Amino acid sequence: MPRGPAKSSPAEAPDLPRTGRTAVVVNGNAKSVTAEVIETLDQILDGGDLFVSRRVEESEAIARILVDRGYGTILTGGGDGTFTVVVTAVVNEARRRGAALPRFGLLRLGTGNSLAWVLGASKLGERGGKGLAADLARLRSDAGSRDLRLVEAEGMLSPFCGFGIDAEMLRDYGKVKSFLARGPLKRLAPGPVAYAVAATTRTIPSYLFRRTPHCRVINEGGDAYRVGEKGKVIGSPVRRGSILYEGPAKVASVGAIPYYGFGLRFFPYAEDRPDRMQLRISTISPLAFVRNFGPIWRGEYEDLETTFDYFIDDVTIEMDPPTSFQIGGDVAGERARVRVRLTEPIRIVDFYAPPRG
Repeated sequence: MPRGPAKSSPAEAPDLPRTGRTAVVVNGNAKSVTAEVIETLDQILDGGDLFVSRRVEESEAIARILVDRGYGTILTGGGDGTFTVVVTAVVNEARRRGAALPRFGLLRLGTGNSLAWVLGASKLGERGGKGLAADLARLRSDAGSRDLRLVEAEGMLSPFCGFGIDAEMLRDYGKVKSFLARGPLKRLAPGPVAYAVAATTRTIPSYLFRRTPHCRVINEGGDAYRVGEKGKVIGSPVRRGSILYEGPAKVASVGAIPYYGFGLRFFPYAEDRPDRMQLRISTISPLAFVRNFGPIWRGEYEDLETTFDYFIDDVTIEMDPPTSFQIGGDVAGERARVRVRLTEPIRIVDFYAPPRG
């Protein structure tokens, strides 16, 4: 789903009563958002509670309607990018008016869906319209909720963002997915197979000959901490204004949740501390990445010589030369410097959480 700029974080929106109505905003350009899915959602929801967005200009207009009507819950469908755009637009609009924030959630209709691994949303491919109906029915009856902090970068609120090889891999995945979708393997296009193909045939080979960017990370917030094996803090705290890391970096990414799409557990310590997110910097060689692909995918890879993990809440990341940057799984272009903050919590639907009593 296209992006629009954010102007604020969710921290200062007041906690005022809202209605019990649920709205669903889907990305009409997402492959899984078919006419059948739209019809199914339209039948399940009350009239006027389904919004289909196809263009960047529509996100702010939809957010105005959502805040006008005071929905208690807003669900998104179309992947991590859709979630990022809708949450950002609604938070901005609510803040502008001094209105209460709804709780947010997602339906598993996109190809990334990192949050679905954290929140337990049903997989559409396995259950079709029944999965959507079941999620909406449970949400209305007993779905639990919890607080979730997000990453704020360039005014956008998202589960993760990052420089380097992860942004390149996302871009290459998009190209491979488009190629596979035109042939006999189109069923494999929106999934981990295409992701692995993109990594091993495009992204990794390109890094065999590419200059590794120089990375400099400045701590702009509270004390930051180096994370060692099994998530244990090592060394002394890094104070505000100090250099947290300086050196080569093939990837420099920040996550508020453990996963990228398809269950890639790239930030295994992201939820260890409620007041911090995880920064991961790596200098791993392409060959070592391929050799350890399984443990890396599961979040089990540990090598303190090539992988540098930190607990942070506010940093500036500088890259020389300017390097590909992604926000919420969507490539934003090349950047030389980005500030990344941890937001105050939003309320989010969690199908793993205990139901309301």
